[in-house]
Amino acid sequence: MFLPGSRRSPSPPHPPSKAQSSPPIRVKSLSAEEPQRILIRATNWLGDAVMSLPALRAVHERFPSAQITLLAIPWVADLYKREPFAHRVWLLRIRRGLHDLGAKWTLSRDLAREKFDWAILLPNSFESASLAFLSRIPIRLGYDRDARGRMLTHPVPVPQEGVIPRHQSFYYLELLRRAGLIDSLPSEMTIRLEGLPAARAAGLAMLEKFGARQPVIGVSPGAAYGGAKRWLPERFAEAAARLYASLGGTVVVFGAPQEVAICHSVSAMLREKGVQVIDVAGRTRLAEFVDMASACRVFLTNDSGSMHIASAVGVPTVAVFGATDDAATGPTGPLAAVVREPVECSPCLLRECPIDHRCMTRVSAEHVAETAFTLLK
Repeated sequence: MFLPGSRRSPSPPHPPSKAQSSPPIRVKSLSAEEPQRILIRATNWLGDAVMSLPALRAVHERFPSAQITLLAIPWVADLYKREPFAHRVWLLRIRRGLHDLGAKWTLSRDLAREKFDWAILLPNSFESASLAFLSRIPIRLGYDRDARGRMLTHPVPVPQEGVIPRHQSFYYLELLRRAGLIDSLPSEMTIRLEGLPAARAAGLAMLEKFGARQPVIGVSPGAAYGGAKRWLPERFAEAAARLYASLGGTVVVFGAPQEVAICHSVSAMLREKGVQVIDVAGRTRLAEFVDMASACRVFLTNDSGSMHIASAVGVPTVAVFGATDDAATGPTGPLAAVVREPVECSPCLLRECPIDHRCMTRVSAEHVAETAFTLLK
């Protein structure tokens, strides 16, 4: 299952980014011999996994003949299904912390037998570095944080605030730039998944099996981080109903198993409004969600993994932001728009709002629907 501006025009997903022009902060020189087998520890959250795609592609472009293995937890692994850089995806099925110590030791021995030349660690965790260390991978590259510097052969200084563009995708690219693997950061960022024609064809077939008529209006009202990120369910229903009244078709509600209740609530409100709705919450794997999202005409969502997927498959995506910072974690590209209302306490980055959730209650369904119509033009 997947974990999944003005009133009259959509605001851009995040401010335009300036290319990094300062020289790299060089770390210990990497081996002159190019690696043939690279292990990349993937990020743990779906949104982070999408935002790390430019860095993963940059490694592949730098070492086109190297075999790249991604070590990824199961709920993000399907993201790499059609990505050319992913020669193999190794599922990481162990719990974090002091759990599964025996399984972690066994995994380190299995990885050691693969004779990887390099390990590139995208997560910041001590655990990801300790696993690479125990696996005896000769080159271990990652940010020097979480007290793990001694386990890295090439610890990279963490960029200070304001040194690189704010969007999280640049944080992963900067790791490579500081290591001398890329020369500069891109001036703009539009993240897209590979294999979109095949994904759309598969998605259309799946939606047809569910009984959906085109065009499909995708709605994802959940958010894994906490309630502070969630727009009001009744306003999701109202905004989707406005789009349905103009476009027709079907509203499809997506969500993870833990979001079934909120998704069922939105679906019930839509049915009361006479909208044809199909609720697939808790019934899709990530790979299926990617395909079905790519077959949507438009997508309404909170700041969530679903938002990053919808944006990355090139579907017009409207994301409601409040507690979190769209400049850092917003969707990318011209087909995505962020709706937020300026309030004095936002972005607070809290999981739950301690006051009246004003950053979300001030966002109207009319505003979200108008923004979607503008994107569709």
